[in-house]
Amino acid sequence: MVYFTAAFGLLLHVLFWGAGLALLIVPRPYHRYWTILVAPAGVALQSAVVWFGAYANLPGTDSYASWAEAIPVGLLAAALASARRRWLWSGLRSVWGVGLAMAFALVVIVQPLATSSTRLTTASLGSCDAADYAAGARVLKEFARSDRTGFIGDTEVVRVQSVDNFYGFWLRLNHFTPSALIAFNASVLRLQAYKLTGVAAAVLLVLTMPLTFWLARDGLRLGPLASGVVALLYGVGPLNLYAVYHVAMGQLLAAQAIALLTWIGVALWREGAAWRRAWVWFGVLFLAYWMVLGSYNFILPVCLVPAVAFAGGLAAWEGRGQRLVRWLSVMLMPLAVCGLVFAERVLGLVERFRLFRQYDFGWRIPAFSPEQWWGLVKGADLAGYAPALRLLLSFVLLAALIWALVRGGRGRAAAVTLVGCLTVPVSVGYAYLEIRGATRGTNASYDAYKLFSVFYPGVLAALCYWFVLGARRRKWSALGVAATALAVLVLASNALAVRRFQARMRNPPLIVDNSLIQLRSIERRAEVDSINMLIPDFWSRLWANAFLLHKPQYFAQHTYEGRLNTTLKGGWDLLGGVIDVMPAQAGNRIEINSFYSLVDTRSPDFLRAQFGDGWYEIEQLPADPIRWRWSRGDGEVILENPHPYPLVVRCRLHLRSVVPRDLRAWISGRMVSSQEIGTDPETLWLPDITLSPGRNVLSLRSSQPAVSPGAGDTRLLGFGVYAFDIYPQGEGDARRPAD
Repeated sequence: MVYFTAAFGLLLHVLFWGAGLALLIVPRPYHRYWTILVAPAGVALQSAVVWFGAYANLPGTDSYASWAEAIPVGLLAAALASARRRWLWSGLRSVWGVGLAMAFALVVIVQPLATSSTRLTTASLGSCDAADYAAGARVLKEFARSDRTGFIGDTEVVRVQSVDNFYGFWLRLNHFTPSALIAFNASVLRLQAYKLTGVAAAVLLVLTMPLTFWLARDGLRLGPLASGVVALLYGVGPLNLYAVYHVAMGQLLAAQAIALLTWIGVALWREGAAWRRAWVWFGVLFLAYWMVLGSYNFILPVCLVPAVAFAGGLAAWEGRGQRLVRWLSVMLMPLAVCGLVFAERVLGLVERFRLFRQYDFGWRIPAFSPEQWWGLVKGADLAGYAPALRLLLSFVLLAALIWALVRGGRGRAAAVTLVGCLTVPVSVGYAYLEIRGATRGTNASYDAYKLFSVFYPGVLAALCYWFVLGARRRKWSALGVAATALAVLVLASNALAVRRFQARMRNPPLIVDNSLIQLRSIERRAEVDSINMLIPDFWSRLWANAFLLHKPQYFAQHTYEGRLNTTLKGGWDLLGGVIDVMPAQAGNRIEINSFYSLVDTRSPDFLRAQFGDGWYEIEQLPADPIRWRWSRGDGEVILENPHPYPLVVRCRLHLRSVVPRDLRAWISGRMVSSQEIGTDPETLWLPDITLSPGRNVLSLRSSQPAVSPGAGDTRLLGFGVYAFDIYPQGEGDARRPAD
């Protein structure tokens, strides 16, 4: 129940913040539909409050979020005190169906999260974006802009382009608005950032449903029922669930902003784009541009592509060049003002594009064939069905769309134009990025998916234009029955994909579990002055960073933007995973829990250890704290002795093999141990090993080759290590095991 309480509390809080502003800025011809603007108004207003709070150097949202609640109260009071109060109930009545669809979608999305954990936390299908957003939320929630304590001001580690502090990184380069929303609402709801991050992604998806409905209803002139189905498909469709369960909040915000800009562009052209109407649209356009700048500022150059294609295409066809100039002026004037107000976000654009050239962000996502645009996918990885079925479904759906456009009634030309402008430019950009990624071997398919997703509200509304085939014919006509049957097929396929996503998220591969949450206790330890982040897996390392921002941190591996690999200057190594170091003196090691510990780098028997060549990535079952790492055959462990004198260590291994095998340990060209291991986990000790100053390589070898475990696993495995504990040996060490 705590998940649903948090999700609906966040949803209602954002809508409360947007209600008064939406009533005040809605253009008069659309006053009955002011509720369509409530969600973007709430998001933009909360984000702007955090922005100005940062530039006022206030000590985080914890210090002002409560009294900032007076802002939406004042705006709502001003709206109700004006003549616009007459619009209140008509607007609420006009979208009650969308409201029910939003509530239904939020329950569907949150339900598997609530099943995955009894405590409110964040989980992911694989992306580590959630930890990054949560770190930004803590920055905005607990620190002032001038604060340089702990990790925030560690210039050597956090420098990105022209930014030399972690706070500035969020203001100038990173996705500001997602973290600002988490920070602000977490302060109001009295929650930690990590608790709200996962449900915040679900809420942001649901908040885009009204605009998706409106693009279909007002933009494409679909009926209310058909438009409601489009909104529902958007809210629970697999293409968006993929984003929610990867906690990709930036793209969800950008999609909402672009949907708003597209609708405004279409509506403004239709009403004539007169200069006297410029002020009517100014407020709505301003908040839409701020949503773009605050989330995906790099999408700004293409955010108006569908709207410009629509207005430009009609202007060229009808010979209305002057009208197009007026339209562009009205559309772009608020952008100029917004760019001046939020100049830091505009100035960071060039640097953001440099980062895209420098790093190959993301991972590879299967390319979409046409039927997948409607959400007809096979599984949670967005892969499609068998090729023959994909071809058949694509043909049927595209044929229905083309038939609807060809046989449309009055307004067919306008519908054809808008459908083309909503889909063709995006399809061309998507295809280009897919081809680029395939030919260059990069992750451009990730960029292609992101591009497609931010335009998806308009794309989906256009793709569902064939819904008119059922509405424009007699109830039981053959065409109407066929269109209805096809709609049922699309809904059923989406529902099946949703069930697959839900099953996956009930046992998510990545989750902020109790062992990670306990790392927060390190911030309260005065003796821990600085930390070297040596946690091997990316997810845990990023969350450790988010939980420990009040401590200086150093990274051995480049970990996301703003977390550079540098010299390890920390006083303590933070370990987590399979390898652990057990110094002889108890005070030189702090055990956080069974998976994470701190080791004093200044102790006389301090050393570092890490896996070298010959290993697969670390593994862990969902909702299971046990971790392990398989060898590819022979495997190396790097033991670094930083002292000018030798260290004697003894190693304890907890491991197993796919088949019984011998295990031989070699160091410095000599074999120091040969033992037999079986298929059940067992513990074995290696004899004393003397480590020379500097780098030492411990090789674990077997005379038997690696074998396949079967059951669909195509890897060749040697032995799996569940624990590798290293004990520096001192004179009379009581921990010294018998030979």
